[in-house]
Order: sequence, then C-alpha cells, then structure tokens
Amino acid sequence: MHQIMKFAKRAGFGFLVSMFCLTVLSASVSAEIYLKFGTYTADKPTETVKKYRPFLMFLANRMSAELGEPVDIQMVIAKEYETSIDQLAKGEVDFARFGPASYIHATNQNPDVQIIAMESKNGQKTFKGIIAVHNDSNIQELSELAGLTFAFGDELSTIGRYLSQAQLLEAGITSDDLLSYDFLGRHDSVGLAVGAGKFTAGALKESTFKKLVSEGVPIRALVKFDNVTKPWLAAATLEPRIFAAMQKVMLASENEEIVRRVAKNGFLLGADADYQEIRRAMKRSADF
Repeated sequence: MHQIMKFAKRAGFGFLVSMFCLTVLSASVSAEIYLKFGTYTADKPTETVKKYRPFLMFLANRMSAELGEPVDIQMVIAKEYETSIDQLAKGEVDFARFGPASYIHATNQNPDVQIIAMESKNGQKTFKGIIAVHNDSNIQELSELAGLTFAFGDELSTIGRYLSQAQLLEAGITSDDLLSYDFLGRHDSVGLAVGAGKFTAGALKESTFKKLVSEGVPIRALVKFDNVTKPWLAAATLEPRIFAAMQKVMLASENEEIVRRVAKNGFLLGADADYQEIRRAMKRSADF
C-alpha cells in the first residue's frame, strides 16, 4: 500500500489550490478498477484530506474484496462548489460527497446521477445549520438583523445560502433589508469573520460552529435549523456492479470506526424524495 500526494496547481496562497488529487490506495502496481472521488472545500483543504483519506482507503479495500479485483481511488478536491458539481454531472469523477443543494444542481445538469447512500445522524436524515452572531452581540431575533450585515457561505451552499436565506425570509428579512452581505465560501471563513466583527451574523454548519467555538472564536448561535444529511452520489457513467459493491460496503459498515470519521452514524438508503424540502428552499431563496 502506498500513498501519493500530487497537486494540480500551486498558487500564491501556498498549497490551497483550485484542485488537487490524492491517490488513497493502490492495491497493486496496476489497479483493475480506478475510481475518482470528488468533493469541494467547505473547510480547509488539509482538513478535507484528513477527513476522507482513511475512509476512502477502507472503502477501496472492502470493494476490492467484494469485487474480487483491486480498486484504486483518487481524491479530487475542487476549490469551487460549481467545479465539483460539473465534474460529477459530466462523469469526470465517478462518485462524490455533496451537500443537498449541490446534489440538486447536479441532477439538474444530469438527471441520471444516482444516490449511493445518505449519511446518518443518530439514525436520522437531518442535522443542524446555524446562524451565528458575535458573543458580545445584543441581537436575540433574526428580525433584528435589518439594517445590519450578513455573511453567507458559498453561493451554491445548502446551509451557507439557501436554508439561511429561507430563515431570513421567514423573519421578514430580504437582501434589501440588509445593510450589506457577502458570500465568503467556506463555513469556517464565515464563523471567523463573524467572530472578528466583520459581519453582524453569518450562516455555517453546526460541526464547524462547534469546532470554532472550541478554538476560542467568540461566536454564539442565534438560531438553529434543520438540513438534510449529505448524499454520496454516483456519476451516471459508474458501472452498475461497482455502484452495487460500493453501496453494499457503505450500508453494511455503519459501526466501523473508520466510517464514523466521515459519517458519525454510518449510512442510510436515500432517495430523491428526501431532498424535496431543499428544492423548495432553493426556490424560495429567489425571493431573497
């Protein structure tokens, strides 16, 4: 077994690149089944690699045993959500882990994208998003954000844009009611900006919120809201036997420690209907 890290590009900001690849397992010198796993940088790229690498190695090993052929998985991390969505829709990667809104955008481009499995959260298919403010803020209600500033995540982010905008709309806040707003990309960038006082409030996922708080970033939750857990998706071009083997391994492994690093409670079967509420929120955000 060996690991090879290679970077597709280098830019002035060090190793944070628009896309880089990591070969996570080579079961033999010449693997029979070569797969590309795609995702995007919702957090720091180094954290993304650290999070996925052990699981992808585990998945490749179990799939090799299931298929009777060595499996090689390469990680492809895009800096932008849109790039990663395009890669899956066009079959440039074989499978991917996306947020709900990205799944919907991918199926809009290619209706034959399939759900392999959904991540489980204590046996459920939902988890929390947060709109946070600074610890010193006196704001207690979303409606109080009128005339103030807001930090969103990526423009295609489920929590970072669509669901948080739906929350603001429910509170009677539209873009015209805010003094200003911006899209900062990653969830951690939003939390840090709110903690630094650059924005009055911002939207981020609960796990990133908790991590930042544990590191001393002075933010608190103003509201929490439900989001659907992330789907793991297969490109339309993925062979049915490989899809079946991958799904079998993922659904059978909910108690494996290595699996809990990417999905704390394993995986559940998923269907397109699980994401209908997200579709509605995305349509609603057009009113923002």
